[in-house]
Amino acid sequence: MQEVFDYANEKMEKTLKSLHNEFASMRAGRATVSLLDKISVDYYGVPTPIQQMAAVSVSEGRILVIQPWDVSTISTIEKAIQASDLGVNPQDDGKVIRLIFPPLTEEKRKLLAKDVSKFGEEAKVAVRSIRRDCMEKLKKLKKDSEITEDDLHDGEDKMQKITDKFIKKIDEMVDSKEKDIMEI
Repeated sequence: MQEVFDYANEKMEKTLKSLHNEFASMRAGRATVSLLDKISVDYYGVPTPIQQMAAVSVSEGRILVIQPWDVSTISTIEKAIQASDLGVNPQDDGKVIRLIFPPLTEEKRKLLAKDVSKFGEEAKVAVRSIRRDCMEKLKKLKKDSEITEDDLHDGEDKMQKITDKFIKKIDEMVDSKEKDIMEI
């Protein structure tokens, strides 16, 4: 029966990690290196993350500086950024690319906060789906006479507590990200 709980914890942790990565790649008014995580550049026919092709740093809070190791890749990196949904026009001086992020408008902040809530709800749905699968596994163990009725009841209670713990963590992550977006 413990393996069911271990499975649930592992899957729910992965859901939290996925939500964290989603939030990290959201633009919240300030520049972060993780904004480029989802952008790949076609480098000699191979999709390559920008961080593997250049030194990326934050300058002055709202400016990302990308310094390619191979200066000949500047134009391909620029094209990849323009093709992405980042919403920023790259500026290059022949050696580095600068991405200047304008401050977010109130309307854009509200839309981002809505997206944060949507991602949070999707994570909760995933956690509940994991709980449902685990509850079915517990019922199957009972049906196969591997556990007793009391064990099933205790297992369902424990499964619910695990689920509640992860739902609470998701709510905290969503609240934190929404505050982050609305404070800027």
